[in-house]
Amino acid sequence: MFPVMKAQLKKDIRSPWLVILLTIGSILFTFIFTDLHEQTETTVPIFSSEPNSREVEEKWEPLLNANQDYDFVITDELEAQTDVEDGKSEAAIRLSESDYQIIAASNTQAVQLVEDYVHSVFTKEAQLQAASGTGNVDTTREKVNGYLEEAPFQMQTESIEGGEVPEYNMQLQLLFGFTLFLAMFTIGFKVNAVTSDKVSGVWDRMILSPVSKTGMYAGHLFYSFMIGFMQIVIVLAIFNYVMDYDLGHNFGMILTVAAVFTLSMVSLAMLFTGFIKTPEQFNMIFPSVMPIVPVISGVYMPPGLISHPVLSFVADLFPLVHAIEALMDIAIFDAGWLEITMPLVLMLLIGVICMGVGVNLIERRTK
Repeated sequence: MFPVMKAQLKKDIRSPWLVILLTIGSILFTFIFTDLHEQTETTVPIFSSEPNSREVEEKWEPLLNANQDYDFVITDELEAQTDVEDGKSEAAIRLSESDYQIIAASNTQAVQLVEDYVHSVFTKEAQLQAASGTGNVDTTREKVNGYLEEAPFQMQTESIEGGEVPEYNMQLQLLFGFTLFLAMFTIGFKVNAVTSDKVSGVWDRMILSPVSKTGMYAGHLFYSFMIGFMQIVIVLAIFNYVMDYDLGHNFGMILTVAAVFTLSMVSLAMLFTGFIKTPEQFNMIFPSVMPIVPVISGVYMPPGLISHPVLSFVADLFPLVHAIEALMDIAIFDAGWLEITMPLVLMLLIGVICMGVGVNLIERRTK
């Protein structure tokens, strides 16, 4: 096993650029996309075509901006419509005294969320106007808000252990997602060395040496595991200790999940190797399939947006979705070993099945 690992290490020492570029790419992509997500704010242009347009805009602008998730900006009508047509804004709102109109290029989920929020604001204002009758709406609003602050029945949300429920952090999900995603490529390209050795004849020459076939497989697979795991550890350590990203209080558990994910991913790459005959085919098929996995797993989107049963079933066949689930539970909800047992077991199960089938396919093809 060790001579095979030593041979693979010497190859990387002579040409280390693949591992270096993928590691640097993990850091850069993660930093760029998590930083963009932190800075991105949903801006919605609002305008009015009424004769008293300025008064209408000044009336609704503070009411709409009560929610910090959206930034409603008073904009010129032509500019707002142009932004929607050019895709700079998901939607624009045409305001009137007591009604509104959504202007959008397509009926996306983001547009639906904006419409739902605007509808709730207008509905609440209509109820206040009906309650105030001929009186002052602002006075009625102050009375209602004061009553709600000291309402006879109040709801308080707490976690199971007590205290506030932690807010879901999409930045951490992107951090874990990009880190594991690019490590998948490193692992796959390293496991592909098995196919390269078989095609070049090195594998047959090693069989005649004192190295056993089990040692040959173990050398390739353990080296692939070691390189992939080191890449994940370096990236997570940089973000946790250098860039001060809050990865929770159990960094050791995070590394354990990363190790199980790496082991499972090595097995999955071995399964690909069993179906593919040449390293060139692997370099075409593996990088074409892997980018689809984070998409169907919902890594780039908030939880719950992908609910199609077929996509969920396909995503569960890959270890990425289970690793992300375990890592997010540890980082945000401070989960213990019992809470992450199921994702770990599923990743190990995927690893055992893929490794067994992959090695069997390779041996059958060799015979």
